[in-house]
Amino acid sequence: MKLLLLMSLMMMCLGIEASKQTMKDIHSGCLKVLQACKHELNLPDHIITDFYHYWKEDYTLLNRDTGCAIICMAKKLDLIDASGKLHHGNAQEFAEKHGADNSMSSQLVQIVHGCEKQFEAVDDDCLRVLEIAKCFRTNIHQLDWAPTMDVIIEEVLTEI
Repeated sequence: MKLLLLMSLMMMCLGIEASKQTMKDIHSGCLKVLQACKHELNLPDHIITDFYHYWKEDYTLLNRDTGCAIICMAKKLDLIDASGKLHHGNAQEFAEKHGADNSMSSQLVQIVHGCEKQFEAVDDDCLRVLEIAKCFRTNIHQLDWAPTMDVIIEEVLTEI
């Protein structure tokens, strides 16, 4: 019985670690287009700081430019449809390409979709996406899937 409990706990921990790794890989996939968006939109250098600190729960995302950068990145990665909403199939495929299984990718799409519904009344596209990003971050932390800061620091420095 104790062995079964220990094995179950290990599998749960491995699942959480795999989820954190997958979220790091997804985050890294998005960062690959950040520099192009930064130049294309003529965004200030501090935009990198928002992505560097994105997974910190206590970091306040208030910068409208961050929302604009996320829109640009999502367009470049073909993650949003013509109406500006998450393209569920492409988003799920993107997550799976970066290590998510079908269940996790489906859950990620559901989280974003729920966040989109929550903030659909916000007229400014960049501010709406910023709110969706904050909502997504909160949900990922609740699932304990957020990548650790040391991993993110390494990724951001690699991409810069």
